[in-house]
Amino acid sequence: MFKNFTAVWGLIFICGIVFQCSPSHSAAPFATRKAHLLVFYKTAGFYHKSIPAGLAALQKLGQENGFSVDTTNNAALFTQKNLKKYQAVVFLSTTQDVLNPAQQTAFEQYIKAGNGFVGIHAATDTEYQWPWYNQLVGAYFESHPAVQTAIIDVVDKNHPATHFLPHRWQRRDEWYNFKNLQPGLQILATLDEKSYKGGTNGYHPVAWCHAFDGGRAFYTAGGHTNESFQDPLFLRHLLGGIQYVLQK
Repeated sequence: MFKNFTAVWGLIFICGIVFQCSPSHSAAPFATRKAHLLVFYKTAGFYHKSIPAGLAALQKLGQENGFSVDTTNNAALFTQKNLKKYQAVVFLSTTQDVLNPAQQTAFEQYIKAGNGFVGIHAATDTEYQWPWYNQLVGAYFESHPAVQTAIIDVVDKNHPATHFLPHRWQRRDEWYNFKNLQPGLQILATLDEKSYKGGTNGYHPVAWCHAFDGGRAFYTAGGHTNESFQDPLFLRHLLGGIQYVLQK
């Protein structure tokens, strides 16, 4: 009986070591799991010259972090059948009305199925007549001053898009003022309006995320300039946002 007792506790001890040393499923880096992203960059208004740099940067992030990236400005690909290929969709500086009603419905169903959305820069200058999209992306663009250097206050350091950033992050970009900011957003970073000219929001979120309608969404206001997509911190910020929306 004593031998059996010893054997049982020996087995428990070994199992404890195995479980303690093996990484949990939730601890694994999401961007290293094979995932497929669709980057959408259709514009019906202003066209950002940084879009090609953004496409190249996102493709490189995919190559380096184990996810594939398809790119398109063809809204006809927004069907339920085609969107099933992807775990997340990125709106890269889209502008104005980019999806028709049927495509909007397909995208709503896609998010409700538990998939992810990443909005970059002018993704907030998009679909002003689609209230569901306003809720998804988190705000609408209202205005912006000239491109200039400003200081970002990182207010949430417990997120894959921000945990590595300095508390006061200085960078040059085009800084949007927003309207229709949605309640319940998890604010990750804000702009210090005293650090530049032309801010009108007062409390001025500049990056946020939230769980929405069955899926997850992340938005960052940066990305107007080509240099943004060569900035290691901004690229890591984008990667963290992608990692967040890929979580289930």
